[in-house]
Formats: sequence, C-alpha cells, structure tokens
Amino acid sequence: MFGLGTTELILILIIVIVLFGAKRLPQVGAGLANGIKSFRSNISDGDKKSGPDDASISDDATDKKQ
Repeated sequence: MFGLGTTELILILIIVIVLFGAKRLPQVGAGLANGIKSFRSNISDGDKKSGPDDASISDDATDKKQ
C-alpha cells in the first residue's frame, strides 16, 4: 500500500496519536472522512455536468484556422 510497510504505518499512527491525542482522534478521523466524501462527490458532480464535447471543440478550432 503506497510502498509503506507495517513499521512505517505504525510509526505514522504513533505520530498522529501524539500530535492530536487519543481523545481528539475520532474527531480528526470524522473530519477527514467528511472531507474525502465531499471531494469525491464534487468530482462526480463535475463529471456529470455536461460541457462541450471534444469533437465540437476540435471542430471550432478547425473552423477558426481556416
């Protein structure tokens, strides 16, 4: 997973616990999860929005060259 071994993941977990404390860790995790969920929904909304397709863009560019 991302080239990280077990030792590195445990070290990262220990650093996160030291920085945020065990009591705030659930809040930090929930905030991170909400951010990821929002990011994914915004990306999927961007894919759903209809914009000009590539063919019409290239046709417009060809027309302007002539």
